[in-house]
Amino acid sequence: MTPEPAFLLHRKAYRETSALVDLLTLNHGRIRAVAQGGQRPGSKSRQRLQPFTPLFIAWRGERELKRLTLMESRGQTALLAGEGLLCGLYANEIATRLLPLELASANVFAFYSVLLEALPVPAERGLALRRYEWALLEALEATPRFCTPQGAPLDPHGRYRFDAASRGFLPAERGIDGRTLRYIEQGDWESESLASALKALMRAALAPHLGAVALRSRELMMDLARRRQR
Repeated sequence: MTPEPAFLLHRKAYRETSALVDLLTLNHGRIRAVAQGGQRPGSKSRQRLQPFTPLFIAWRGERELKRLTLMESRGQTALLAGEGLLCGLYANEIATRLLPLELASANVFAFYSVLLEALPVPAERGLALRRYEWALLEALEATPRFCTPQGAPLDPHGRYRFDAASRGFLPAERGIDGRTLRYIEQGDWESESLASALKALMRAALAPHLGAVALRSRELMMDLARRRQR
């Protein structure tokens, strides 16, 4: 096969010296594969299989578990630290948890690539994360419907909460106001005043797909926030 751009999402030991890896690819979505030698100290496979490193990969196999036959770097690893690193781990974790194997989504790959460029810049990382989360929801055909569960338009002066069952919005005293939801629907996300509403909406929309198991990256982020408050 023609080598394909990819990023490592997750890696764990497999048998004696190999690694079981989840990779986000340009044309095939998330794939799971065995990287022979991926756990052997000093091996080129182990050196290249690092998070946030642009890769070219090729593989063999028709079943869900592939075997990597090529792994080459195609650029510099994104140098992340602190909150930027935790956001990158979050991006990897939700892709691993949410994306079915081999569900092609070029948009997810594109917004992930943009996200890695934005994560080192605090002022840019929030919006880049929201765009990436939205791309994941699109791939799952689970984006919010900006109407009531019955299909009626939202009142700009009303307040609403996301309803996971219908993907619409129900009236709520402490919800997001209808005007803000209208801006979000239009994709007009640049204003800083939308940041908290966008974050709350993405979290609500992603929650039913992530399930009850807590995100490890989110727990680490909360721990970092607590330590900063001391």
